[in-house]
Amino acid sequence: MSAGANSARPGAPRYDERLTAPRTWWGITLLLGISGGLVTLPLGTLPMLGGLVGTAALAMVVVSAYGSARIRVVAGSLIAGDARIPLTALGEPEVLDAAEARAWRSYKADPRAFMLLRSYVPTAVRIEITDPADPTPYVYLSTRNPRKLAAALAT
Repeated sequence: MSAGANSARPGAPRYDERLTAPRTWWGITLLLGISGGLVTLPLGTLPMLGGLVGTAALAMVVVSAYGSARIRVVAGSLIAGDARIPLTALGEPEVLDAAEARAWRSYKADPRAFMLLRSYVPTAVRIEITDPADPTPYVYLSTRNPRKLAAALAT
């Protein structure tokens, strides 16, 4: 993960972060693989190895896919997951601490908002959408470096 990458090259990301899954989740994939092996153990050694490897591989694919979300500020756009939003359509970023981020994830949340959230990342940035043609009121992004992201958006 490289957050806040500054470069003199045009088109280089001003901010780049990958919201990777925590290390403990990778340990859980190993435990799932072992349980898959134990479930298939009565069928013999070869099915047990197949259950171990197959279950672990499937769990790793799921964790890897969930942890592949990226947030980037590059070429005049905010790219968050599948969304690409021009910086001209964004208002001022608001840095959210853990308590405020939890509030915006729950009772303050607007169902029309674009939210790229990960439960294992406690802090976030909320950015108002200023484009009158866009019905999305704001963008909520979980980030480990909310101040760096806000600075990259404000530049």
